[in-house]
Amino acid sequence: MLNPATSSHPSSAASTLWLLLLALAGVVMVVPMGFILSAWLDASDTTQMMLQAMAHTVLPQYVATTAWLCLGVSLGAGSMGLVSATLVTLYEFPGKRQLEWLLLLPMAMPSFIVGFAYTDFFQFSGSLQSHVRQWLGWQGALWPDIRSLWGAVLVFSLTLYPYVYVLVRAALLERASHLMVSARLLGASSVRRWMTIAWPMSRPAWVAGLSLVLMETLADYGLSSYFGIQTFSTGVFKAWLVMDQPALAAQLSSMLLLGVFVVLLLEAKARQHMRFHARGGGHDGQAHQAMPLRGTSGLVAALLTSLPVVLGFGLPCAILISAMLKEPIALQMANIWQWTFNGFYLAALTAVLAVAVALLFTTAKRLHPHAVTRLGAHLIGLGYALPGTILVVGVLGTLSGLDRLLGLSGSSALIASGGALMWTYLIRFSAVAMQSIESGYSRIPQALDEASKTLGQPAGATFVRVHVPLLKTSLLTGLLLVFVDVMKELPATLVLRPFDHDTLAVVAYQLARDERLGEAALPALLLVAVGLIPVVLLIRSMRKTPDK
Repeated sequence: MLNPATSSHPSSAASTLWLLLLALAGVVMVVPMGFILSAWLDASDTTQMMLQAMAHTVLPQYVATTAWLCLGVSLGAGSMGLVSATLVTLYEFPGKRQLEWLLLLPMAMPSFIVGFAYTDFFQFSGSLQSHVRQWLGWQGALWPDIRSLWGAVLVFSLTLYPYVYVLVRAALLERASHLMVSARLLGASSVRRWMTIAWPMSRPAWVAGLSLVLMETLADYGLSSYFGIQTFSTGVFKAWLVMDQPALAAQLSSMLLLGVFVVLLLEAKARQHMRFHARGGGHDGQAHQAMPLRGTSGLVAALLTSLPVVLGFGLPCAILISAMLKEPIALQMANIWQWTFNGFYLAALTAVLAVAVALLFTTAKRLHPHAVTRLGAHLIGLGYALPGTILVVGVLGTLSGLDRLLGLSGSSALIASGGALMWTYLIRFSAVAMQSIESGYSRIPQALDEASKTLGQPAGATFVRVHVPLLKTSLLTGLLLVFVDVMKELPATLVLRPFDHDTLAVVAYQLARDERLGEAALPALLLVAVGLIPVVLLIRSMRKTPDK
């Protein structure tokens, strides 16, 4: 008779094969980071001299500009997300039902595309300044150049605040709304309710959202390069491509990597408190009763929540559509499908591989919760926090080292075939798929696994018969999220794309950089349309939340 207690465990050979597969996948994902850190060990005298020269010239500017950029974006995106989430969650005002999902639309706008549109509209020779100067009879500039540090802060804030908005709104719905109702019935003022209930309960979510915003800011290359801002990301590109110093680029990347790890530590610290407060109150109808705002207060609330949507999505789209209509679109149609296809197949293949890697590690952590599987899952999860600039340096450096070690030239073939680019994508975006799958696993009770073991089913059968059917939605969500992220990715694609394999993101960036916004408008709008896919999914999930 079959013994369930023993048959539920995989055989020794299967367990060894499983661990080897995990180790191989982990090595492939982590080795490029090892190359970046090892650059300090074997750097030549020339590299050290150049680094010392940069330390006395441009490196302080890299540090200062990146720090000011992060501070400004933290204040801008943090305040927009917090105010918007607070108003639409805790108060009732005209247009609230529509603004709840409209506030997510700027998430579909890549920051460098908004930068292109705003430059064409707000610059000295742009349509807005030209009309206003003509109307006022003014000769000089009406405001500072948009292509500056403050302009980058504005664009990043408008495109990245939804990260803060989504998390803070969820925290307020889950923890604070029912207590706000109780405090109001007890006579507490609005200010006191906010300071003693809403803010303390939403603060961990606010910090976590702000961490995502900062990681996206540190990872940016397109907007910073187009605006001429000397950040660490642009400095890494210059060291690699302009100065032809891979080791120097790796050393600069390791400095940026340290900043990313600091942001991750802040996020991890915030997440420790995400479940500190009990949900309480349930969803009994009164728990999500919003306080009505009438008259001037309601109009101010509607204006404050509408402004980020208009500036972050509506105005850029209108500018791009206007620029596109002034250009002969037919001239681009011969190439637009090729650019779309190039990005499509890279994104589709990467999405499948990323979901496979994420499923491998999340399933291993679920079925075999050893220290090795947990460590592997954590390492893979770090990928999304690493800027594409860093990963390019790590992947190319790893390939060059393998060529020297083995006496081969396989890196050229791997780059020409797009393999190096997909490797970079895989490291960066597997974490996105992993988050989706882990969220799905969190909704599968552990009791189902125990029941399967009791019935004598091995771990593999439990995965196929129990987990996979329940993870279908999470797997599809992970596929779509990775697909869209790859379609919009710019720095790694610029460097590692195969010859004559431009994508929509690359073409839009190159055309706009050459001041050809009318030609860049069509690929940019197509890219925005693709970016709306995960936003629509998020909107649908938010509508299912029982907050009405």
